Amino acid sequence: MKYNAFIKTFVIGIIGGSLPLLIFLNTDHPVDKENTNVALSDQVIDGNRNIPVFRTNFNPLNSTDFREASKNSINSVVHVTTKVVHTSFQRDIFQEFFYGPGAGGREFKQFGSGAGSGVIISSKGYIVTNNHVIENASEIQVVLNDNSKYDATVIGTDPSTDIAVIKIEGDNFPAMALGNSDELEIGEWVLAVGNPFNLTSTVTAGIVSAKARNINLLNNDSNKNIVPIESFIQTDAAVNPGNSGGALVNTRGELVGINTAIASQTGSYTGYSFAVPVNLVQKVMKDLIDYGIVQRGYLGVQITDITQEIQTKNNLPNLKGVYVVGVVEGGSAEKAGLKEGDVILRIGAKEVNSSAALQEEIGKMRPGDKVIVGLRNKKGDALTKEIVLRNKEGLTKLVSKEEIKNNQSLGATFEPLSSKEKKSLNIDYGVKIISLNPGKLMSLGLREGIIITKINNEPVKTVAQLTSKLNDASRGILLEIMTSSGKKDYVGFGL
Repeated sequence: MKYNAFIKTFVIGIIGGSLPLLIFLNTDHPVDKENTNVALSDQVIDGNRNIPVFRTNFNPLNSTDFREASKNSINSVVHVTTKVVHTSFQRDIFQEFFYGPGAGGREFKQFGSGAGSGVIISSKGYIVTNNHVIENASEIQVVLNDNSKYDATVIGTDPSTDIAVIKIEGDNFPAMALGNSDELEIGEWVLAVGNPFNLTSTVTAGIVSAKARNINLLNNDSNKNIVPIESFIQTDAAVNPGNSGGALVNTRGELVGINTAIASQTGSYTGYSFAVPVNLVQKVMKDLIDYGIVQRGYLGVQITDITQEIQTKNNLPNLKGVYVVGVVEGGSAEKAGLKEGDVILRIGAKEVNSSAALQEEIGKMRPGDKVIVGLRNKKGDALTKEIVLRNKEGLTKLVSKEEIKNNQSLGATFEPLSSKEKKSLNIDYGVKIISLNPGKLMSLGLREGIIITKINNEPVKTVAQLTSKLNDASRGILLEIMTSSGKKDYVGFGL
């Protein structure tokens, strides 16, 4: 009897001791953001982790049944509306004569609006959309599929890929699971989910028509540090105005792209639409969530697709690969020994046969990342090079959050003027706006590339000086500004 009593007591003790452990292991615990090395993006992008994904029972004999895929995605796609306020400043020359620059000026406001779509990628309210959907917006509102409305703030934007991340406050939003755009095949069924013509979430179906398309949609602008990365998924799913920023979804209900553009002379769908691949989107949105900017690595080459003419002129054995037209002095490729006339065949294990495909692969990486490049040189020799990617300043290290914070104020990011820029404008000081999010400076009509030379009549010599004065100001501000052509003006505003 004593033996049986001992066994009974022992078993009860084991069960009692195990219960707290089982409860702990099966309970979601908030991550202490101050005491973890886990990136914020890895904590909050949880569609594949916290939200159940109901896999479609895909039947090849009934391939048009997308009910489960639609259920998975329709509640994760939102309607995005924006208000745009453009503020201009009219100077009063008479008042300035007596009281100095900017005195007696008046502000004039012009109002506009826009709309598009977005995709919830985090139960914490992070939403990915197109940059052009929210560009220049002073107010952003998000409407969920159940018609609930939220005000949104901008986390970060990337004009180079036309991707932006915004956020609404709250919890338990229906985040969409992320798929793998590299696994998409031409001819595969996909769904486009968005809000065309300001309707609530709408689902259309089509197939993948092509991959790695470059349609010259995004503008190259060196003044704004915009280097377009276009490697679109082309589909024939119907996409119309309002679909921009919406989801391209595979048959499992996973996000594989962000719908961005249509090929149409009328502005409405006529057969082709284009989406940014989700594997590229993931890199951009993680950077924006973690840093507020995109940490972009560059290969440091000028490239072009290999045409029949290039093949003949350079005696190439075939049309495969991407032709290196030039190598940037001091860049990553030059340091690794790449030369003009080389043909890049692979990035990592992936073959690249177009400039767009190469840009997409490099676009997924950060400064400091090492990439194995397979190539063929002018002599026809096959080579493999390990290249360490660098940012546009030629550095391999990531920009810290503290550095980024010191370079930002009122929705703008600044950088010092180069010696060449100062010389061409015949000035000794000033800083340049390199990016703008919704905020006071954007509402005043300032744009990327504008140079701020004085604040309250004090010469601006460093970025830290400007951001410190803007962040600490408690009264009116007068900025002396200059365009890249050298035209000078004044902008005044209250805080």
